[in-house]
Amino acid sequence: MARYTGPVCRLCRREGLKLFLKSERCYTDKCAMNRKGYPPGVRKQRPGKQNEYGMQLREKQKLRRTYGILERQFRRYFEKAEKMRGVTGENLLQLLELRFDNVIYRLGFGGSRAEARQLVRHGHFTINGKKVNIPSYQVKTGDVIEVKDRSKNSDKFKFLADALSGREAPDWLELDKENMAARVVDLPKREHIDVPVEEHLIVELYSR
Repeated sequence: MARYTGPVCRLCRREGLKLFLKSERCYTDKCAMNRKGYPPGVRKQRPGKQNEYGMQLREKQKLRRTYGILERQFRRYFEKAEKMRGVTGENLLQLLELRFDNVIYRLGFGGSRAEARQLVRHGHFTINGKKVNIPSYQVKTGDVIEVKDRSKNSDKFKFLADALSGREAPDWLELDKENMAARVVDLPKREHIDVPVEEHLIVELYSR
């Protein structure tokens, strides 16, 4: 599976905001955005006004890096969103939110999407009783997601069981904290997605 393996803090600095790619570290003073709020590379950069293409590109890169997706796969998501009914930008966000690794992150089983992706790849979860270890798997309304019984006994998930007590899932997910299970009760709407991106600029970029 192709994925970005470089230093992720550089990605946040390049986009000029926290993308929360490193779990707990992003909430501490060690966060690179707190220590180095400027873009990576040459420190003293001349301030300049970004042109229209630059703004569109930055929004696309911001969204792609937030969900940890490479360019070719992101393009396929956009093409699929174009063919769906409704607003293309919102369709794109919905497809990304419905990725299995993102759902695990939203439920609080992973501190970051990268950690959630690793847990999925290691086969700790089932969907409707069947093991699924594909991070890009698209969950559907009515799907029941559970932590495997054997995984519940691991130190990792015992710690998560305590951490989930103060966790609230998004409105489109129903979390059973006691049994470490969840159900997809609805499709995510735009107001449920807290990613700070202007998706219409991405649509304009691919429409050039």
